[in-house]
Amino acid sequence: MTALNPGSPEASGMSGAALQRIDDHLKRRYIDAGRFPGTQLMVYRRGNLVHNSVQGFADLERRVALKDDTIFRIYSMTKPITSVAFMMLVEQGLVALDEPVHKYIPEWKNLGVFQAGTAPAFMTKPPTRPMQIIDLLRHTSGLTYGFQQRTNVDAAYRDKQIGTLDPAGTLDSMIASLADIPLEFSPGEAWNYSVSTDVIGYLVGKISGISFEQFLKERIFDPLGMADTDFFVPADKAQRLAACYNATVGGMMSAHSPDAKSGLTLQDDPAKSPFLSLPSFISGGGGLCSTAADYLTFCQALLNGGVRLIGPKTLALMTTNHLPGNRDLPDMSRSMFAEATYAGIGFGLGFSVTMDPAKTLIAGSPGEYAWGGAATTSFWIDPAEDLITIFMTQVIPSSAYPIRRELRTMVYAAITDANL
Repeated sequence: MTALNPGSPEASGMSGAALQRIDDHLKRRYIDAGRFPGTQLMVYRRGNLVHNSVQGFADLERRVALKDDTIFRIYSMTKPITSVAFMMLVEQGLVALDEPVHKYIPEWKNLGVFQAGTAPAFMTKPPTRPMQIIDLLRHTSGLTYGFQQRTNVDAAYRDKQIGTLDPAGTLDSMIASLADIPLEFSPGEAWNYSVSTDVIGYLVGKISGISFEQFLKERIFDPLGMADTDFFVPADKAQRLAACYNATVGGMMSAHSPDAKSGLTLQDDPAKSPFLSLPSFISGGGGLCSTAADYLTFCQALLNGGVRLIGPKTLALMTTNHLPGNRDLPDMSRSMFAEATYAGIGFGLGFSVTMDPAKTLIAGSPGEYAWGGAATTSFWIDPAEDLITIFMTQVIPSSAYPIRRELRTMVYAAITDANL
């Protein structure tokens, strides 16, 4: 793992007192109020880890304290890792972004666009153009997630357990099933959060000639020393896996104030979790577990220009808005996913990208890139301010509370010496 280089906030142009206020905010508003079991927050700036706070519990039922080495389900924070893996293959000249997906998945060549009907009797029309690789990376493919619960197409996903938190089958079976389900729209016409990155993981394995999980281990995790990042938690680390909770109204209050207005119910017991064994479905869209320190190591490699993973020009390409017409997410999105409501935010190749901070109404910098996971984990990287923030907890859904907006506001407020 890359050295974390602990340093004082002031030496890196930040206020220690302002960073402490974030911890106080997390404890008062979220942990003591019964909204989060515990939190870990890392702030890295100008080459130093200037803040690393750990509060609350990893497991409320067993009263296990959250620790520096707690392992979290990072869900969709898997997507940037998968996208970087794919771009390694692009750099090798093995695949190009404008190639049709059906070149690698022939059974998708005649995928139609939904017009009417329900599975299996869909009425479709031909797409205006074939799905391209870039559509998968930027979520303009026409694929979807079943949890959107908007259309007959995502209902078909739910029927086949495609893209769930605990997906059925294998990558191969998902690809075969999707050949029988129409697209939501013609590729490139809209943005819709989807299983596209799972398809990218499938393509990594198909194009590289080794399994997707082996590729990640050999090309990313081992070189960076990310020893605690994998698609399952082995037996010798099982005691470090956090419990995961659902955010509920009037939920479990045993560990918190009895008059709290919101609560938690256990979603995944770490002693019985499916994450304790290698799954049959290796999800490049949401399957990894990791630690805050491991994910910071990945982010450090990106902040350093992609060194040891991809070239700086490839990273620059990935962190540029790729939505057609340079539009932002609200202008293109058909997704119910919460981040799609952010004006001034575009999407690159695996990351959201801040285009215009003024439109977001949140402090930040143009070119900041980020994403989060279903259990309210999140990260962002701000190259202009030489800044990384990693936030970990385990509460589903990520949209239950405005924590990501609050963290951005408060972390940027802690900067005393801005680069811009």
